[in-house]
Amino acid sequence: MLTIRKLKKSYGGRILFEGADLQINYGERVALVGPNGAGKSTIFRIILGDEEADKGTVERDEWTLTGFLPQESEDVGDYTVLEIATGRAGMLQNLETTLKSLEDAGTVEVPQYYEAQAKFDALNDPKVEAKAKEMLRGLGYEEDRFESPAKEMSGGWIMRAHLARLLVIEPDLLMLDEPTNHLDLMSLLWFQDYLKNYSGAVLMISHDRQFMDELVESVHDIDERKLIAYTGNYSDYLKQRQENYERQNQAYKNQQKQIKELQEFANKFRNVSSKASQAQSKLKEIDRMDKIEKPMAPKKPFRFQIPEPPRGGQKALALNTIDFAYGENKVYEGLDFEIEREERTVLVGPNGSGKSTLLKLLAGELTPQKGEYKPGHNAKIGYFSQHRAASLNPNNSVLSEVLEAAPTLREDEARGILGSFMFRKEEVYKMTKVLSGGEKSRLNLVKFLVDPPNILLMDEPTTHLDILTVESLILALANYQGTLVFISHDVHFINELATDVIHVANGNAKRYHGDWTYFIEKSGAGDERAALTAD
Repeated sequence: MLTIRKLKKSYGGRILFEGADLQINYGERVALVGPNGAGKSTIFRIILGDEEADKGTVERDEWTLTGFLPQESEDVGDYTVLEIATGRAGMLQNLETTLKSLEDAGTVEVPQYYEAQAKFDALNDPKVEAKAKEMLRGLGYEEDRFESPAKEMSGGWIMRAHLARLLVIEPDLLMLDEPTNHLDLMSLLWFQDYLKNYSGAVLMISHDRQFMDELVESVHDIDERKLIAYTGNYSDYLKQRQENYERQNQAYKNQQKQIKELQEFANKFRNVSSKASQAQSKLKEIDRMDKIEKPMAPKKPFRFQIPEPPRGGQKALALNTIDFAYGENKVYEGLDFEIEREERTVLVGPNGSGKSTLLKLLAGELTPQKGEYKPGHNAKIGYFSQHRAASLNPNNSVLSEVLEAAPTLREDEARGILGSFMFRKEEVYKMTKVLSGGEKSRLNLVKFLVDPPNILLMDEPTTHLDILTVESLILALANYQGTLVFISHDVHFINELATDVIHVANGNAKRYHGDWTYFIEKSGAGDERAALTAD
């Protein structure tokens, strides 16, 4: 289906990868991994023909229909959600124009014509609207939003409409760049199950460990300018990578020991006439060796210590007999809720159950219609949501924003922490007003960590973070000496941090005094991700 041979690409003298080989067969599930900036998205662009490689070839079966979901959405104009999902938002017209142009040029035998025709036929199918609605429902859209103008939606919802259109077309090769970034848990689970039964091949870039563990059969890692293949899912890859490093490192050490012994013999006896020929022979043996390069150890998470926050009271936060409703929609009635100091509590439950509302009530962001909101003694509350762009000074650089948040922090310390959250080198001088949504989210996260409250409330903190950065965040929060309440659909993140679980459903918040494993056992959920959305 797709074969990449000896691919090389460099930017400004920096080689991203060289000698890269990759083969994808029909029906395979493949993940492309590596640190930010390693060249994952560049490989995607080369496959799609949007960028040229310095060397190497990309061979694709001429009958292979390829579909691509980028990280960022294109302009949606005045089209509705359903028009995007069915291709009526300009895609059909563009395909028709492409087909006519190729026909007029007499090039109807080229792969571009086959691909355009296949996409045009898929979007012209009489059942396309029914299929598009099915995909939109699976991705979380309510029926009454199908005819809504897409420009009124957030970027995440627009991306879901584009993803629905991609699934309607059913490409033979589905290329996904961070597909879970814009999905809530329910739509992620639906999408995951859909891909398990998808007949085509899937090539993905993802930072969701669980998603890759559930789906992929092989992992290709861009590491030190090489593309290295591993068999199995992401967890298998981590194990094999460590084993490979240990094996290569031992081989390197053994060879270095041998070289040292040969060199010592030569140095000792090169001026001794009876041993000179042997000494020369030892030197030639060294020259003939196929030298083993010292392997680079797998990159590890950046470790930093969150400063100790001011000590609060034993009862960190309490809600007493709270009533809260959005208009006629009652969310909580007579809710009693309490958080103790230094607990690390995760809120789980089905979409729409009120998890984010509860977090906002705890933060004081929402005012209940009835009941008492009671922060504990000396409570310093920090609320981290995905919509905190307004809290950044648009005239500050990234570095200035962090240094203002923590005046006692040295610049080199600030740069180190920013580097672990993907603000590297000159990027720390970017003005906050030009940052993307994901960059603003990461910068706000850094600000919380360098000047922490003693009660930290976090809504989906791992969104827009790569796997290594998530690990850095886990290490930091595991040693945080304050109280943590968070919402996440990252099972690994929950497993590593949660000491208590609160299940939110039907206006109730039931506490489980134990970690995630304890909750799985007591709730009878069985599957970890199913447990996150159980009623």
